Amino acid sequence: MRIAIVGTGYVADYYLRTLPRHPQLELVGVMDRDGPRAERFARHHRVSKVYRTYEELLADGRVECVVNLTNPGSHYALTKAALEAGKHVYSEKPLATEMAQAEELVAIAESRGLRLASAPCTVLGETAQTMWKALREERIGRVRLVYAELDDGPIHLMKPERWRSESGSPWPMKDEYEVGCTMQHAGYYITWLVAFFGPAVRVASFSTVLTPDKGVEVDRLTPDFSVACIEFQSGTVARLTHSIYAPYNHGMRLIGDRGMLSTNECWVYDAPVQLGRRDGLGLKAEKNPIKARLVGLGPETLPLLPGPGQTRGQRNLMDVSRGIAEMAEAVAQERPCRLSPRFALHVNEVTLAIQHPAEPGVPRTMKTTCDPIEPMPWAR
Repeated sequence: MRIAIVGTGYVADYYLRTLPRHPQLELVGVMDRDGPRAERFARHHRVSKVYRTYEELLADGRVECVVNLTNPGSHYALTKAALEAGKHVYSEKPLATEMAQAEELVAIAESRGLRLASAPCTVLGETAQTMWKALREERIGRVRLVYAELDDGPIHLMKPERWRSESGSPWPMKDEYEVGCTMQHAGYYITWLVAFFGPAVRVASFSTVLTPDKGVEVDRLTPDFSVACIEFQSGTVARLTHSIYAPYNHGMRLIGDRGMLSTNECWVYDAPVQLGRRDGLGLKAEKNPIKARLVGLGPETLPLLPGPGQTRGQRNLMDVSRGIAEMAEAVAQERPCRLSPRFALHVNEVTLAIQHPAEPGVPRTMKTTCDPIEPMPWAR
């Protein structure tokens, strides 16, 4: 599938580093509203075509799919224009910052028979797929409770003003703080949970601003901490926490009647998956994990399913291009994408419900739903 990228800022370099793993994707060209930035990006990555305007990109008949890597505030308008031009779209998260906008995008895509998908695509990774298969095999019995963390540490104390991408773009501090860590990161685990346990039914949340002064002037204060309790169609309940204040923690625990599955990271495609028993010895091991490991009673590390894999030098790199590749395969095979428009819309609604509770702690019933998604072929 021939693709073009709009938005050559900080995140775009991660896509260019992973595109070579997917030979079915051909990058035709790139475009950015900052012309010199697009030129610098193209030189660094040896991209032959730089479009001067977005209209020029959309008019290129070679382009089958637009990859929207702009700031979240631009997602709706640029994705809408691409769909109306007859292009498939893969968008960075969130699909849109307002639910009505997201619904409109899905309606346009469906009415025109176009594919529309949204990052993140980590649910297609080896760690998530290994965990999911263990659930389908009922290795830990019925899962009633999930604890998941997406804490990134005190970003404002890490000198983010010095961060630069591979091609030299600065980390967009102001935009990141104004959009908020929930909108930026909730999808990483919400996508897993919806795949594992079905659509969310109810969401109760609390969000607030812990550190209003982060060293950069912003136009609006947005929550930098949120905690949510989510009830899924299967009956499973998850507690999901986000912050850019608490110490770094991306762990998740799926707690079942007979055991517990856990991982310490959702950004690493080959992060280990551990299975602990909840029998007599297993429960003792839960209370004394260090002692349990010393005597061989700790959790079992499951072998990761053999997915597409990564080269030795890139073992810990998130393959952000895998979602685009999955879309390309769906188009070629004339089937729905795993990351479907309705899946993206539902994740968008849950994310917005967490960031903007109508009333803190009061459950909100979700209005959207989505069909189950299929495991990856190598994970069945």
